[in-house]
Amino acid sequence: MTRPIRALLGTALACATAVAASGCEDFLAVDNPTVIDVATVDPVADATTLAFSAQQNFAVAYGWMIMYSSWFVGEALVAETFPTRNEFGRRDVAVDNGSHNADVWQPLSVAMASTDLVLQLSLPTPESNLNIARAALYRGFSFVMMAENFCTGTVRTSAQEAGPELTTAEMLDSAVVHFTTANSVGTAAGSAAATAADRAAGLAIARAALVGRARAQLQAGRPTQAAADAAAVPAAFNFNLSYIDDLSQRTRLGNRLWQFTLDRGSITVAPAFRVTDPRVPYKAPGQHTLTPQDPSSGPFYIQNKYPTFASPIRLASKIEADYIAAEAQGTAAQLTLIAARRAANSQEAYSGATDAVSVLTELMEQRGREFYLEGKRLGDFRRNPSNVLNVPVAGSTYFKPGFAPVGSQTCYPLTTAERDNNPNL
Repeated sequence: MTRPIRALLGTALACATAVAASGCEDFLAVDNPTVIDVATVDPVADATTLAFSAQQNFAVAYGWMIMYSSWFVGEALVAETFPTRNEFGRRDVAVDNGSHNADVWQPLSVAMASTDLVLQLSLPTPESNLNIARAALYRGFSFVMMAENFCTGTVRTSAQEAGPELTTAEMLDSAVVHFTTANSVGTAAGSAAATAADRAAGLAIARAALVGRARAQLQAGRPTQAAADAAAVPAAFNFNLSYIDDLSQRTRLGNRLWQFTLDRGSITVAPAFRVTDPRVPYKAPGQHTLTPQDPSSGPFYIQNKYPTFASPIRLASKIEADYIAAEAQGTAAQLTLIAARRAANSQEAYSGATDAVSVLTELMEQRGREFYLEGKRLGDFRRNPSNVLNVPVAGSTYFKPGFAPVGSQTCYPLTTAERDNNPNL
């Protein structure tokens, strides 16, 4: 299938030097290594490259979304002057916010389109094709991130066809569909792939898809299905997105949270997370030499969870499955997990009230520390708004001068650019 390839890569450019003479001097012909001629792309033969490209597009989007949501739900403070970024810290994101469109919506839309590109290919042995499993996994997570972060969504295909406006429920249902594909195809690839590395990759994708599907089911209000998927995840499972330190490609290949700590000085650990807990590592002023971009943001407490451009970011894990199962199963299961996680992280035993509301609040507190700066807290807040503490309070004074009070948003609006350019909206 070439149509999606042409749409995504754009028009091919031929680069050559013509010589106005009776003979052509071949040594004057110059290839441009940064241009991909669409005529040279074989969608089937290049499916692995396209699938890994889709994976990297999601990795780019994931870093941006973690950072912006961390400001929105009070994991971090906005340590810079950009009004567009402070809108996230104030929970008052305008539809024409340029950072919202360029840093959050567009990267996620690219991830959506590039995963669709792979899934639209006519690939051999589709029931066990690792490229299909990989693309379906990241399309599922793209839908989950859109559903948890945006009030409504829409998806453009790899052919750049604009879709209708989607509700949160529709996005979560789409995530479930794609995670189901990733799980079944990944499981089959785990048995049928030609190499040990590909078989291992298939099984890892299948297990990550179980965690993703459990997450989507819980967010959609289907606890029984969520608990079943979570229980099927094997012990000690962990699935990370990898990043590298390439000086010339740090914005695409490097860890975004470290980039905006070191290079930009944008992320200050919020006071509620300046705790003695190995799950929330940070450095206080005097323990580092970095400075915030905006001095009025106060003392610069830097996150130390991702201390290099090459730091991986966890995407799915057995420990997340355990939290999903406990939340789905109720108070007794929640108290058991709370006790285990507090003990594992050198915290005193829980001594608070044991009514359902209090225990769920404590579970959300432990979950907030467990997955600090992993892009899960906004979904938690939307699912359990009364139990997720320390989110900026609507109507309260913003933490630094010169800005309006905190707003009341619980999710992001679709951007003006998307609405203006999507005929279905």
